[in-house]
Amino acid sequence: MENITDRDNALFEAGIKLGALYHQFTGSPISLRTADSLERAIQDSISVQPFVKSIRVSIDRSMVRSKLNSEFGYCELEGRMLDVRITVSYNSVLADVRLAYDAGLNYPLMKIEKVYSSEN
Repeated sequence: MENITDRDNALFEAGIKLGALYHQFTGSPISLRTADSLERAIQDSISVQPFVKSIRVSIDRSMVRSKLNSEFGYCELEGRMLDVRITVSYNSVLADVRLAYDAGLNYPLMKIEKVYSSEN
């Protein structure tokens, strides 16, 4: 039986945060006027979860603008509009992960950017 490491747990927690964020907030109504407050709401919601050291959320205003309904002035938040960076801290391990639109894949991709020790 293999031991589960702090690195394993940090990456698991990071993946949970990105997946929860994506599925909780995509589909939310958004306009150019409400983008700032939705970014803050996402950050505030995810930041209270265990092991989150930091989070930064950015919503691409140009994508929002291109999707706005001309009659009502809003659209739905899509995964491709999000650029999210989260650092998870599990014991002495830090994991930096990101959700960002990959134009080449035409897909909002979640990935590990860096795993390192907080003792360094």
